Amino acid sequence: MKIELNKDVLELFAGDLLVYFLRETGGNAVLCPCKVLRRNIKYAWKNEDFSGKQGETFLFYPSAAKKELKHNLDAGRVLAVGLGKIGDNLDALREQLRLAAGTAAQQVAGLKKVKSMLLVLPENTGLPDADVAECLSEGLLLGSYRFDRHKNKKKDDVISLLEIASFHAENLNPDEVKQGLHQGERAAKAACTARDMANEPGNVWTPKRFADFGEKLAKDYDLECTVLNKPEMKKLGMGGLVGVSQGSIQPPKLVILRYQGGGDKKTPTLMLVGKGLTFDAGGISLKPAQKMEEMKYDMCGGAAVISAMQAIAEEKPKGINVVALIPASENLPSGAALKPGDIITHFGGTTSEIINTDAEGRLILADALAYGIETWKPDAVIDLATLTGAVIVGLGHHRTGLLANDDSLAEQILAAGERAGEPLWRLPLGPEYSKQIKSTVADIKNSGGRDAGTITAAAYLQEFVGDTPWAHLDIAGTAWDFTEKSYIPKGPSGIAVRTLLNLVRNWPTGKK
Repeated sequence: MKIELNKDVLELFAGDLLVYFLRETGGNAVLCPCKVLRRNIKYAWKNEDFSGKQGETFLFYPSAAKKELKHNLDAGRVLAVGLGKIGDNLDALREQLRLAAGTAAQQVAGLKKVKSMLLVLPENTGLPDADVAECLSEGLLLGSYRFDRHKNKKKDDVISLLEIASFHAENLNPDEVKQGLHQGERAAKAACTARDMANEPGNVWTPKRFADFGEKLAKDYDLECTVLNKPEMKKLGMGGLVGVSQGSIQPPKLVILRYQGGGDKKTPTLMLVGKGLTFDAGGISLKPAQKMEEMKYDMCGGAAVISAMQAIAEEKPKGINVVALIPASENLPSGAALKPGDIITHFGGTTSEIINTDAEGRLILADALAYGIETWKPDAVIDLATLTGAVIVGLGHHRTGLLANDDSLAEQILAAGERAGEPLWRLPLGPEYSKQIKSTVADIKNSGGRDAGTITAAAYLQEFVGDTPWAHLDIAGTAWDFTEKSYIPKGPSGIAVRTLLNLVRNWPTGKK
């Protein structure tokens, strides 16, 4: 879909769909700048069918009443979408705009022959002009997402696919609007890339595909890419990555991407690590058959990190360096697979007793964290993983679990998540939880039992970060089946891509 700014007179738009976003006014008539729409929508308002509430829509065909109403509107259809009440919370306003644009995308999906649309940006929302444009373009693109790559197309299955989405901003700053449109476009397309990766089955999206994608990003943009293979991992002592992959014929990969946003030694470096478990059967500690097909989603942390790097490479932010590591593997049962009771040695020498082979994500993340911190000495580290079912028990599918050893970093991530409409909730860490993962035969063990499962998993990772400011995002509850929204489809959500991008965009300058 092509996103562009339209500066023409609205009446001259002769495309398939003209969209207005109208706010809720309580008991008063709906306010609308378009006379033709205002004449028509008053009947829906009187019958309480449309009052501007969030999610409400009103569609009419102006050509059918052109002679009677004597108007010169050439659009094939006009759609009004409710914004809801406009309050003072700016993050809530951003989310209202994304939801409204997502609703517009859903309406398009239910119509035939809609190839072009013009969206009129609402005025006087209280948000900067760039933010209004950014959120609407984000919501539209995210809400238009489809994954049907593996379906044979039938005539009856064909839905409208937008080719051009124009945005009209009569009294808004055109330069700011254009900037916002493209920021929203980059963020949404990166999130959709992550969704595509997660939607691919395990026999298609393998560890090698992560490596191939990373190398292509480096080729297309100004990035450095390094891929560590199994022999190099063995030489480096990465017992977690090597061990988890033992049961699979797919060799593991450690994909490393580097973005340089400043050559100065004082330029801060942010390190991102994403769990890339392309299929998780649980290993010897085999998962139940029910819903095991969803374990192709166990790589959503890696998908979020590598897709965020795509957007970062496109935006080229100044004053920050970003290094991303995606440890990629499968976790399958076989005669060569890790067994409960085995002891492995991580990069750096820490030994770990394997209690449960289905607690594998922390094993591959630990190697990546230890190696990345020793190699690049970052100022801050964030890891993302579909790590524990326990986080779903605690937070449901509405918030990502956040654990951190640094309050400032945690606050930055919480703020970025609120701005992106991807809320998080911080859980505690402490020595009482770390005691649960102490082993009698090794330095640590990979499971602390059912109690506080999300926290003890994070405590395991904490063993490998030292004093580096670090945060862990457990996205097991939000990577798929995330809170139902107009711009979030069923299946993988692309969670955390836009949170990471917002974090990088607003990263404090100067070395900590």
